[in-house]
Amino acid sequence: MTLEVFARFEVGPLACNCYIVGDPDTREAIVIDPGGDIDVLASSLHERALTVTAIVATHAHFDHLLAARSLRDLTGAAFYMHRADRPLLDWYQESGRMFLGLELGAPPEIDTAADEGDVLTAGAVELKVIHTPGHSPGSITLATSELLFSGDTLFAGSIGRSDLPGGDAATLIGVIKDKLFSFSDDTAVLPGHGPETNVGEERLTNPFVGERGLR
Repeated sequence: MTLEVFARFEVGPLACNCYIVGDPDTREAIVIDPGGDIDVLASSLHERALTVTAIVATHAHFDHLLAARSLRDLTGAAFYMHRADRPLLDWYQESGRMFLGLELGAPPEIDTAADEGDVLTAGAVELKVIHTPGHSPGSITLATSELLFSGDTLFAGSIGRSDLPGGDAATLIGVIKDKLFSFSDDTAVLPGHGPETNVGEERLTNPFVGERGLR
């Protein structure tokens, strides 16, 4: 079964890419990085007659989480996140004040850990969890054989920041080269911000980890 990307939205104050993906036959879906605009997400799910089987954050920074609690309450679906980012949830409200000057509500509760090798399902569609720390300790990428939802690990022409709490530049570069670049060149990369790219393009031209960028 080929995964369908039902919708992609730029949500929240930092234009996080939120993806609704899943099985077009069963109409079951996984929501990736619900970083805000709960009314837009709810309307999209309703219009497409989708049943949410999982809500997952690629990491615990607030711009990927702002609608997670509301979406969990609305759909009853479990919220997934890597356990190594659990301490960052304690920084959730402080980071909202620091970066937005806003008082955020309580962060979402983690129902189920999303660890290396775990599989999230929606109908016949499966997303495999790859632990890709460096931007944060618990950053993950969600993978099929054809595409990667890379969160803030790998972008088109860039990589994630490593200067925030829990970040590490050497680890970030290592997981991109060792894990993400193990996929074929035509594997699509759908990042947490910005446009889509592919593994081959980034392997060759990315100025931080690409072959040309390292010269």
